[in-house]
Amino acid sequence: MRRKLDFRAHQKVVLPNGKTIHISFIHHPGAVIIAPLINEDTVVMLRQFRPALGRYIYELPAGTIDLPEKPLTCAKRELLEETGFSAKKFKKLGEIYPVPGYSTEVIHIFKAEGLTAGGAQPEDYEVIDVKQFSRTETKRLFQQGKLMDAKSICAFTHLGWI
Repeated sequence: MRRKLDFRAHQKVVLPNGKTIHISFIHHPGAVIIAPLINEDTVVMLRQFRPALGRYIYELPAGTIDLPEKPLTCAKRELLEETGFSAKKFKKLGEIYPVPGYSTEVIHIFKAEGLTAGGAQPEDYEVIDVKQFSRTETKRLFQQGKLMDAKSICAFTHLGWI
């Protein structure tokens, strides 16, 4: 299901210094990103085609929250949809604001463990190859500039992998 973002143009905002400005921003329902660990040294990642970039990129499974869905429910759904894995244990690692200059989006970062393989069910617009990488391979992808997805980099930082 494609999610609609509520774009709010030219709202008037009074700043803490008393000045009034007009801004445009995206009101976003929030999102999740999941670091699915096969074991302490192996993570499940995606090689996903991103039409806006016109290319494949490496990233962790992630997705937009379908309100009134809770972040953990979304994480479980996205993990299964994009990778085919379910997990026995989820741990929230933190939250990030990916683009606070123009969006209210908060991304909730989860680690998933105790994985069980199943069948992926990606959305029609998702072109995904599911891959497994060791901690060393993940760090190498980052160092070589092949892991460029900011939310994934933040999640790996929370894990202590890069």
